[in-house]
Amino acid sequence: MARSSSSLPSSLDSNLPGIPQTVLSVPVEPKYLCQACRQVLRKPFQAQCGHRFCIHCLKELTSSGPCPCEACKQEGIFEEPQSLLDTNAAFPDNAARREIENLPASCANEGCTWKGVIKEYESSHEGRCELERVQCAACKALLRRSEQERHSERECEERNLNCKYCKVTFSFRNIKAHDEVCQKFPLQCEGCGKKKIPREKFSDHIRSCGKFKAACRFSVVGCSAVLENEKQSEHEQSSAQEHLALLLSAVSGLRQLAALPETDMALGLYRAPEDGPPPKAAAWAGLAQKLGALENIVCVLNREAERNALKLEAFARQHRLDQEKIENLTNKVRQIERSVAMKELLLAETEQQLRELEYCTYDGVFIWKITDFTRRRQDAVAGRAPALFSPAFYSSKYGYKMCLRLYLNGDGTGRGTHLSLFFVVMRGKNDALLKWPFSQKVTLMLLDQNNREHIIDAFRPDVTSSSFQRPVSEMNIASGCPLFCPLSKLGGKSSYLRDDTIFIKAIVDLTGL
Repeated sequence: MARSSSSLPSSLDSNLPGIPQTVLSVPVEPKYLCQACRQVLRKPFQAQCGHRFCIHCLKELTSSGPCPCEACKQEGIFEEPQSLLDTNAAFPDNAARREIENLPASCANEGCTWKGVIKEYESSHEGRCELERVQCAACKALLRRSEQERHSERECEERNLNCKYCKVTFSFRNIKAHDEVCQKFPLQCEGCGKKKIPREKFSDHIRSCGKFKAACRFSVVGCSAVLENEKQSEHEQSSAQEHLALLLSAVSGLRQLAALPETDMALGLYRAPEDGPPPKAAAWAGLAQKLGALENIVCVLNREAERNALKLEAFARQHRLDQEKIENLTNKVRQIERSVAMKELLLAETEQQLRELEYCTYDGVFIWKITDFTRRRQDAVAGRAPALFSPAFYSSKYGYKMCLRLYLNGDGTGRGTHLSLFFVVMRGKNDALLKWPFSQKVTLMLLDQNNREHIIDAFRPDVTSSSFQRPVSEMNIASGCPLFCPLSKLGGKSSYLRDDTIFIKAIVDLTGL
């Protein structure tokens, strides 16, 4: 496995922490847990100290630079610089990833019956389960994914609506407040009964509607009559005497006010006695002029307030449109990022296939070169990477697909004393055309690099074993030699170990194929 030279590969990147333990259908082994989030490893990476982390968790831990491994501290094995977490020294643990991807899984959401393996869960079910509880982005309510669309369109109290009259966008909870000010909202005239009159035209309608009831024009001087518009003229003619009496009373009041010598009638300011009262004609003229000026000022202020209100509403509408554009662009960027991530993952898988094809053979004979033996053996002893998988090889171009699995510190009865070497039948593209169970003789060899005495072990498959039936997953259970080679033969100046490298050879007897 090659170490990353500068940063974590973008093709293996992930924005998610580990897979919840509740997804597993079997008890989880500690070696499959992330040392940071304590969930099942997602795209596992192995640090230089040997501990495994999800790629997302490793990025979070090292976002500010290299940091100490807390797992090393807890185990009492902290030692710099090996125990410093650094993305430049981490590498993807593909063996652990393959083991985890084949673990049995089931959906933890209540009522969901989905079952499969972790790889299928990640690719086709995670984040798509219709029974999963999700949070509404607007009102934060929890609901099932299958109910999300209906909730967003019909039930959410925080959803946005477009007014069907003026087309302005506003929050659902403000619908009543908007109806009170919407200029396009339809009103009904109480006089003539006409419906669907826009609020902005309602004032013009009531002025021209003969049936609309309004106060008499002389209400400002005391007339209390409320009549239909078409009867206003008749009322004024029949009540002329009463109206004149009311006007006379009002004028008398103004004259008394104008006769006061100590006040300025227009402004109400104190006037000194020596100044003398102003002439009554001048006082009336001044009062009328100032009242007219004040009325003009009020009218100007009202018009300015209306213009400002319209501008504010226009700015608010434009702001909402800008926010929608920003949100749409953000969603497009996210879609592009997801598409790029998928393409990078596909590219990484293609690169892996090309690397496998580089070492692939199609004649049943395979030689596996294993370099950096000392470090790999130390990883196996420490339990960080107990097993290695070889590239795949084939019995023929369209034949059986196979690989080898090597335990550098032994497995089962050979743990700690022997190299354990196993043969694995893998799922191939042409399995439907092949004879099952697999029954060809297999010979496994550790090559003497002096070409004198190879270590050889051979076996014929047990055709009743599940290891040699047609694969239903990525690979069958390994079968082979737990006591393949004593570790003592690899010590000192061993002819099997040169330049920290060993060679393993596999020969599949093709007789009868």
